[in-house]
Amino acid sequence: MRVVIACGGTGGHLFPGLAVAETLQSRGHELLLLVSEKAIDAQALKAHPDFRTEKLPSVGLPSVLSPAIIRFLTRTWDSMGQCKQIYRKFQPDAVLGMGGFTSTAPLLAGRLAKIPTFIHESNSIPGKANKLASRFVTKVLLGFKACEHYFPGAHCTVVGTPVRKDLGERLPREEALALFNLDPARRTLLVMGGSQGAAGINQLLFKAAPLLKDANIQLLHLTGERDDRLAAANYLREEIPNYVAPFHHRMQEVYSAADLVVSRAGAASLSELSHFGLPSILVPYPHAAENHQETNADIYVEAGAAEKFLESNANADALARRIIELLSDNVAREHMSVAAKAISPTDAAAQVADVIEQTVQKSS
Repeated sequence: MRVVIACGGTGGHLFPGLAVAETLQSRGHELLLLVSEKAIDAQALKAHPDFRTEKLPSVGLPSVLSPAIIRFLTRTWDSMGQCKQIYRKFQPDAVLGMGGFTSTAPLLAGRLAKIPTFIHESNSIPGKANKLASRFVTKVLLGFKACEHYFPGAHCTVVGTPVRKDLGERLPREEALALFNLDPARRTLLVMGGSQGAAGINQLLFKAAPLLKDANIQLLHLTGERDDRLAAANYLREEIPNYVAPFHHRMQEVYSAADLVVSRAGAASLSELSHFGLPSILVPYPHAAENHQETNADIYVEAGAAEKFLESNANADALARRIIELLSDNVAREHMSVAAKAISPTDAAAQVADVIEQTVQKSS
């Protein structure tokens, strides 16, 4: 088959899309990735020089009454024209959209070309682009069963959220810690905010640091682009052993070093926490569309895999106390780890590939 995957704009769309692309490529299919013009897409794709890619002009859907709607419609029209040209050359057998408005035009162009189209919704509450696209695509693939009722009348299949093959499996703890010059005798707290970083989480940890300094713990903090120097200076002042960086592209190493994670609750990050069986304290991004990160977090909390702190009323002292308690309680963390491991299917990318293959086969 020749398959188009529209997956750019955020890590939550891009990384699961790359996971599906890896699986389809391993089965001998040809891939074309349609991505956005954002820097995150270019950075992530450096690890996949073998994938053919095209950039599309795209923009988020504004209010219908906003003047920005004109720019949205213009760029969507431009994307449609570009997709039609690309499809004439590539002749795809299927189009998969991973969410976001980078995927809308490719899916519409696929529908007009009368080829099977698919969307994958990784969150518990769908975004606007997928709600719109669900009205005309062939099948809707879901990360969480809780999302199914948002797509009445659509043909839905729960597959989980695909995880990249390059994440691999957990490295030996001491080997991973050595990569960051961290001490295997201390428990390690991983702090991360997803592909964009998280200023709110960073500020919470800065305030919590004075309470953590005597707890025999160390921090591995991925701050995003802006706060790395501030975080490093903060932990140095409090004499907390640490490794601070804006990003780390070999996330297998980061996850293998962690005993506990403080994280946002985006679906891609959660699927990776599940893959590595990591206990977590989730701080949902309060401005996520439809507040979907809090709903995502609730699924992990109800399963016993995580605890939740809301940023709107989070208290740095309370967060610090809970971090210390969990890092001191091996039994509680082990229960959370087992629960996390059980949440997401281990073969989500393969399940997505299976659905695409079977549907194309039936339609041909």
